[in-house]
Amino acid sequence: MAGRLFIARHGETVFNAAKRLQGDHLHTPLTRAGFAQADGMGAALARVLGPRPALSLHASDTGRALQTLAVITEHLGLDWHDAAHDPRLVEIGMGCWGGRYYADVIAEVGPVIEAPEMLLRCAPDGESYPQIADRVINWLAEHAADPGDRLVIMHGISSRVLRGVLLGLPPHPVFGAPVAPGLPQGSVVMIADGREEIVVTGTGGGHA
Repeated sequence: MAGRLFIARHGETVFNAAKRLQGDHLHTPLTRAGFAQADGMGAALARVLGPRPALSLHASDTGRALQTLAVITEHLGLDWHDAAHDPRLVEIGMGCWGGRYYADVIAEVGPVIEAPEMLLRCAPDGESYPQIADRVINWLAEHAADPGDRLVIMHGISSRVLRGVLLGLPPHPVFGAPVAPGLPQGSVVMIADGREEIVVTGTGGGHA
């Protein structure tokens, strides 16, 4: 892709704090810690990019991603309203597990999360890792010729798959799609010419 791609993971949400699976739930608000993480991302990006950078804005259409973007754009002096909201950037679909407490799902089906924050199994009516790869590859293809730098606000698992695709990683032997190493909430990476650099490592935890 032309230009640099900055990929950010949204800040902590009320579901993260309560240990509930949120997946593609459209609005799970940020906590105070989540807003602080968004502040940290915005400040770090402002140091790298300077004021009012020439930067196209893209975000998952979930509330938590859009709240994170609102804080970041204040730091950058950009207009939140200019961002493109795209459902192809959402988190892994959790199906019937969405909104439930991790402990309740684990009590029914056994372990579902492996450190660092890898969903060990998908919900019976949920989304698979290859399905995530298909939709982020489709998004990349649509924007491949876009000039300049881009900022994308995403989620823990879906951003790992997007990063894996951009870095040319091989498919994970179990999950069947490229998956980059996990990063905490509030993290931002920069990918250019097939190489990744961490802009800021966040302070959050949080699963999908």
